[in-house]
Amino acid sequence: MAGARIPGPHMRRVFLQGKRIHLRALEPQDLTDRYLQWLNDETTCMGNGHAIFPNTRRKMHDYFKATRHSRSDIVFAIIAGRGERHIGNVSLQEIDWVSRNAAFAILVGDRKWWGKGAGIEAGKLVLAYAFDRLNLHRVHCGTFENNIAMQKLAARLHMKKEGVRREAAFKMGKYLDIVEYGVLNKEFLARENS
Repeated sequence: MAGARIPGPHMRRVFLQGKRIHLRALEPQDLTDRYLQWLNDETTCMGNGHAIFPNTRRKMHDYFKATRHSRSDIVFAIIAGRGERHIGNVSLQEIDWVSRNAAFAILVGDRKWWGKGAGIEAGKLVLAYAFDRLNLHRVHCGTFENNIAMQKLAARLHMKKEGVRREAAFKMGKYLDIVEYGVLNKEFLARENS
């Protein structure tokens, strides 16, 4: 076929394809100093539990090994464009295969991609995967009260605010509420297919 693109070597590793990003398994070559810096950067991790204690290469490698063979945590690397630029991670964590629930987590570490829709695209890919392929019933997330970007992302992923855990986290010198969100399979699929 004239003009057909022959997929490059990276395309063999694509697991979920979006328009501007794709998701694949987190791989050893992703465990770079750049990735480690995301986990230690106070601004990047303002809305999550990272950057409280120093992260090290050892901790990063241990996390990779633990999740690589886990049946309750699925971690994807968010890859920008057609290349192999690792810009963050998105995951389903603490998967409960009986109640069919999982926690959603995302970190876009590459600041060049902040505010450009990579998070919403990665989130929609992961939720469609959770509900279509894994047959999960509910996906939830919690975020700090000051993480407005994550709260907006949760809403764009059709998650409903389910409650607040008052002063449940301590970060940057103060106690913060954790705002809880969740979406059911039927809610997400109905909104995405409408």
